[in-house]
Amino acid sequence: MSTEPRTSRLRTLFARPFAHRGLHGAGLTENSRAAFRAAIEAGHGIELDVQATADGEAIIFHDYELSRLTDASGKLAEMTAEALAETPLKGESEGLPTLTEILALIDGRSPLLIEVKSPGRRVAALSGAVARATDSYMGPMAVMSFNPAVPRWFAHHRPDVLRGLVVTEEGRPERNRLKRRLSLWWSRADFLGYDIRDLPSRFAKASGLPVATWTVRTEAQHATAGRHANQIIYERAP
Repeated sequence: MSTEPRTSRLRTLFARPFAHRGLHGAGLTENSRAAFRAAIEAGHGIELDVQATADGEAIIFHDYELSRLTDASGKLAEMTAEALAETPLKGESEGLPTLTEILALIDGRSPLLIEVKSPGRRVAALSGAVARATDSYMGPMAVMSFNPAVPRWFAHHRPDVLRGLVVTEEGRPERNRLKRRLSLWWSRADFLGYDIRDLPSRFAKASGLPVATWTVRTEAQHATAGRHANQIIYERAP
């Protein structure tokens, strides 16, 4: 368990911009080993997505369906980690990586944001898999999720882990304002991952929490982030 204050750990975590799903583009596939290596070589942080396989492994992939980023079809959650390891990402020769493998690849060289993709009420299985994979990890790291039950799970079961709530207002700040407040209270988050399209945001400012904003792509968005966020989660401009 770290004895360093959470505020200091957050400053270390947010010291560098985060490459969204690794530094992909220019021939590199998102959430691939090559994209993560590129982010490390650039000296930037890494944001990645984690889901649960049918056999309970934490595997790195964004979509719930496989077809956009592989030549396979079907739902990721219905396949085993072994089968997914043999399912190459488009443009890559290697299959989907596990969280454990990528933690070993990063090895503390880049700050890391792990977005836990667990949309339902039952978050314990995936959260537990992420926790077990990261228990011995020594680098700057945090978990975050749109689902407030995920950071709350970590608050109870791994309280030392930094945790964030991912938020989008979908361009309508008045909509679901109460829901956002309740989600923030429930999550016990240390920081917010906020949609750049919603900044500036009264809700984000009123929270008093550090903000990492996603997904920053344009010069105008960089300027907005510089005024209203503590760090960016970015992609290369198309």
